[in-house]
Amino acid sequence: MMLSTRRQFVQSGAALTLATSFAGFGAGASATSDTADRLVLLGTRGGPFPTAYGATPSANLLVYGGVPYIIDTGYGVTSKLLRAGVSLDNLSKIFITHHHSDHNLELGPLIYNAWVAGLRSALDVYGPLGLRALLTAYWQSLAYDLAIRVADEGRPELPALVSTHEFSDELVMESGDMRVSALRNYHPPVAESYSLKFEFGGKKVVFSGDTAYFPPLAEFAAGADYLVHEVFYPGAVAAMLKDRPNAPLLGASIRSHHTSPEDVGRIAAKAKVGTLVLTHFVPADERLVSPTMWTDAVRKTFSGRIVVGKDMMSFDL
Repeated sequence: MMLSTRRQFVQSGAALTLATSFAGFGAGASATSDTADRLVLLGTRGGPFPTAYGATPSANLLVYGGVPYIIDTGYGVTSKLLRAGVSLDNLSKIFITHHHSDHNLELGPLIYNAWVAGLRSALDVYGPLGLRALLTAYWQSLAYDLAIRVADEGRPELPALVSTHEFSDELVMESGDMRVSALRNYHPPVAESYSLKFEFGGKKVVFSGDTAYFPPLAEFAAGADYLVHEVFYPGAVAAMLKDRPNAPLLGASIRSHHTSPEDVGRIAAKAKVGTLVLTHFVPADERLVSPTMWTDAVRKTFSGRIVVGKDMMSFDL
């Protein structure tokens, strides 16, 4: 017999299969503990260029005391969180360093995916000026779907669960022994671009965000256990942009607002960080720049521990 309404379908046996699949989606497929204190590089690719699924744009996960903190939400972040063993319905804190699409493209979809996975508790989102407008526009784009699912599936109002906090320099949030602070960096022409520092349990993790060489970052990151810093390889930019019609302008743009390996090393050395983790690679193509080339270039100015990041690389905290 043909089912005549969507509600009848939800009551059918087929819906049990669908519900089971969503339960797995919310819980994640990884055996990694949801609560283990760790830092995970979810996406290490620099720039918005779409490629075959593999390395994806900027996203990071920091878990402390069972709470997942998401830093940037480039496309692919939902799937990478599931691979990291994070239950989407457990999300409560998301941070955006700046409003380039390779850092915020999946912000709205990530929140939506958490909601369909069962999110019913408050979720705080922190980011520079423009964050409220970004999420307001996203809610508007999904107004029909959101209303249908609230009425037909008994879900809570999604926008009501989400609190947005627009920050500038200094303190971003403080809860228990977790303290998050921001430093406006140098990423022209984006004026509202920030580095973020997480201090907790006697540890310190700093994310550079996107920035050109910015000496004040060394003081901000002083003594960090981990400095997660973006990097670009000047000698490979021309090859990366070969055959692109906007190559001259795009190349000049990349050179103006990213940091060379040698300058990343200078920041790490002055800050005396425990481990320097390279990420947001430009270009993110090992045929142009191998891991050894990245390390050798940084080693000219920094003698400490260097890690060439890869998607899903995890560090114990």
